Formats: sequence, C-alpha cells, structure tokens
Amino acid sequence: MPGGCRRMHERIFILEDDRDLAAVFARELTEQGFVVATFQRIAEFRRQLGAAPPDLCIVDLGLPDGDGLALLKDDLGRHGLPIVIVSGRGALDDRLQGLESGADDYLTKPVEPLELAARIRSVLRRTSRNREATPTPRVSATARTDIAEFAGWRADFGSLTLRAPGGAEQPLSRSDAELLRAFLEAQGRVLSRDFLLELFSASGEEAFDRSVDVRVSRLRKKLDEDPKKPVHVRTVYGAGYVFATRVDWIA
Repeated sequence: MPGGCRRMHERIFILEDDRDLAAVFARELTEQGFVVATFQRIAEFRRQLGAAPPDLCIVDLGLPDGDGLALLKDDLGRHGLPIVIVSGRGALDDRLQGLESGADDYLTKPVEPLELAARIRSVLRRTSRNREATPTPRVSATARTDIAEFAGWRADFGSLTLRAPGGAEQPLSRSDAELLRAFLEAQGRVLSRDFLLELFSASGEEAFDRSVDVRVSRLRKKLDEDPKKPVHVRTVYGAGYVFATRVDWIA
C-alpha cells in the first residue's frame, strides 16, 4: 500500500455476518492504516457502539438477529456516525431506502476491498470538511456559526441535532446536515437540481438524479408534519428548491 495511506488511524466497525467477507475487508482496511473491529450480530455491535463509538460504520442489511435498516434509523441515527452500507440488495429501491435511512454511501456486493477503502476515505473527508467548511463556495453565508434558528426550530451542526419547536430533539445524519446547512445558508435563493447534484458529487456521495429528490424528501420528513405540503423547503418548478423561512444564525 502507498505510504500516504498509513497516516490514518480512524476506527471502523464492520457489521457483517459473513465472517470470511468481513475478514477480507478488515485485512485491506488494516493495511491502509485503519483500526478495525468486526461484528456478526447486531447485539454485540450495539454493546461496543455504546462503549466506544467508531469514526465510521460499515453495515450489511441482512443480519441474523435483526434488520440493518432499523439499526441505521435507531442506534446509528442517534450517534450521528458516518455509515456505508455494503449489501447484496442491489435494486434501485433498496439503494434509495438505504440512503433515505441515513447512509452516507451504498455499495452493492460483490465489492472490491480497494473500492470500499476509497469510499470510506471519501466519506471521512466529507464529514471532516462538514465540521469546518461551507458546503460549497458558491453558497455565501452571512455567518459561520454552527447553530441556526428558524420558525422555532434549532439546528446545531456541531452536535448534529435538530430541535423542534416543541422541544423534541432528533439526530441529523451528516448528509442531512450538509443539505440542511446548504439550504439555510442560501435562505431565499433557489438551489437548482444541478447545483445539488454537484454538491453531492463534490462531497463524494453517489449522485444520480433521483438522489436529489430522496434527500430533499428525507429532510422534509424531519421538518414538516405533512411532507407533501412542505413549509420550509419549497419546490420552485423548473428551477429547483428554496428555503423559504427566515433563518437566524446564533453567534
């Protein structure tokens, strides 16, 4: 492996019931400088997740003691960890469902270990940038704080949480946080579909036309009682989307 890859020491959890496949992935990632732990069952994965969360999780969907998608929505969603799904379910609907559930990337088996390592590095680079930089230089922000308020909502991009007007708090995946921040920083300005596709691509995410709809729909479900009648992220037909609610950034 190239010497430059060995500077990494990020911790990776692999939840995969195929021991041989998990060992192949773990060997490649270890050679590239990652610290890897493998798990075959959700129960043991959850125990270790609570004790010492990793920097990124690789999750299979078909597991002997539960559903990987439910794990994404519940445990991993609360932790706000980057997630890469590696699954034998390769249909478009499966991939969209995985992304809607909070995954940062989705790979269909068989997967080359080198590609998996490259995808992991891409996700980690993106999530690292999200803590420090704007989603793109073409969205000019008037403030660079991590907390924004709008219509009683409070988005905290430092802790990756979203608090509703009634006080209920929910986690934000890093991809959802990136999209929400782009909208908030461009409040009142239309973001085109092409712009959002470029945003996803620049972040290392898989970008296809429907991925824009998927991510916007996922964000609306968090913000609106009726996502079919969105209040905040509105569609501008033929142009794109606009965040229509006033935003205040908290210094």
